[in-house]
Amino acid sequence: MQSFLDSWGITSMVFVPLLGAFIMMLIPEKEEELHKTIAFLATIVSAAIGILLLRNFDYDHTELFQFGVDRSWIDVINARYTVGLDGMSLPLVALTLLVTPLVIIYSWNHIPEPGNAKAFLMLILVLHTGMLGTFVARDLVLFFVFFEVVLLPMYFMIGVWGGEQRLYASIKFFLYTLFGSALMLVSFLALYKLTGAETFDIVRLSELVAEKGIPLSTQVLVFGGMFMGFGIKVPMFPFHTWLPDAHTQAPTQGSVILAAVLLKLGTYGFIRIALPILPAAAVEWAPWIGLLAVIGIIYGALGCLAQTDMKRLIAFSSVAHMGYVMLGIATLTDFGINAAIFGMVAHGLITGMLFFVAGSVKERYHTLEIARLGGLLVQAPKLGWILGITTMASLGLPGLAGFWGEFPVILASYDPAPGLSDTLFRVYMVIAAIGTVLAAGYLLWLLQRTAFGTPSEEFKNDPNIHDTVFTEWVAWVPMLILIVVLGFVPSLIFDVTDGPVQLISDMFVNGVDGSALGE
Repeated sequence: MQSFLDSWGITSMVFVPLLGAFIMMLIPEKEEELHKTIAFLATIVSAAIGILLLRNFDYDHTELFQFGVDRSWIDVINARYTVGLDGMSLPLVALTLLVTPLVIIYSWNHIPEPGNAKAFLMLILVLHTGMLGTFVARDLVLFFVFFEVVLLPMYFMIGVWGGEQRLYASIKFFLYTLFGSALMLVSFLALYKLTGAETFDIVRLSELVAEKGIPLSTQVLVFGGMFMGFGIKVPMFPFHTWLPDAHTQAPTQGSVILAAVLLKLGTYGFIRIALPILPAAAVEWAPWIGLLAVIGIIYGALGCLAQTDMKRLIAFSSVAHMGYVMLGIATLTDFGINAAIFGMVAHGLITGMLFFVAGSVKERYHTLEIARLGGLLVQAPKLGWILGITTMASLGLPGLAGFWGEFPVILASYDPAPGLSDTLFRVYMVIAAIGTVLAAGYLLWLLQRTAFGTPSEEFKNDPNIHDTVFTEWVAWVPMLILIVVLGFVPSLIFDVTDGPVQLISDMFVNGVDGSALGE
């Protein structure tokens, strides 16, 4: 078993969903139940392999890449198929392995119109492969390929199964992301040339940048290209405008995957690639990243207060919550980056759940207009309580996962890494703290308007409004349990991420090069 995991474990985990999609291509579209079964089994097999990897992972050395594979791929440019799993990627891989099967379970009786289950589920499986591959890639070309694989499936999910403005939202999503990716690719190629065209390996590039003595001005420019690529994917203010449209128009399943995992590809790119390879440039960029992060926190919160659509409000809340993640990264400290990774997982679980609930509300009421909703606790009390728990988690209530994604970030801003202005980041700390108050305002307002009170005359006697059904319980309970468990035992993630994060933060504290990363 160990030899299988070492040689084929990660590869099998990543590509089994893609194999499932190829099998589904051979089966007629009318076999809907068979397609659902194959899609579910593909994600379950991938998750089972992932569980084996997690079980055999050496948690005493989380800073090391484990189950690594390094094989030749595109020899002409020295790009290799290099994958591995360390403590920084492990929580995000686990999140992906959890969310995708739950989305397919939810889809069992929630295939959106037009009801082509075959194409819809195949796109989810391709997304699954792209997301997993991004988190385990150790080569920049391989990372870029997986990073871009997720673009087309999400484009079609929004464009075919989305709402009334789906074409506008899908094109906007595609163009924004593609523009950022183009700049990111230019930065990758510039790194390759500047370091001697020897390798695209992330760890080796960290060493070469330190050895070659690349001018700081050049590093800052290269970092800027990565900042655009990753920042648009996050998305950071002012590149966020595609997100509310994409979320509002996407089907429920697309919104859940987008919020739970896809947004994390950008933040993960910062901590996996940009910071360790170009630490000197990161110090120059950090104040600006922190500034845009806190603007995003306040702007996202104010945007939420102005919304009339439940799903659009949740989308703007993502802008604010991802601002906390980016502020943690901008501190360049182990405490801040650890909190950022925790925030990624917490946001994935909590906002994913909020979109699940919003989708079920839309199915029952055929609207998400907040002014028309109300009395959910009367007509569907279990659904109302789930919404209540999730909103409390989203506003950062202690005892739930959202607290550990926000409070440590605010605390880390008080004492940023050497080379950064303490005064400036303490101003950011105050602004971020104000953002938590605004978050409580818009989330409690949402809960009050939708769950409390009496049902409106429009829906008072509607027989279609019912409480949670079996597939919803199966899809939601694991996420709800994790939201509570991580709220009480945050060390489940912090203990895993601390090793590799410490290596990155040491580069800013002690000025060491990247030679220790992953070795």
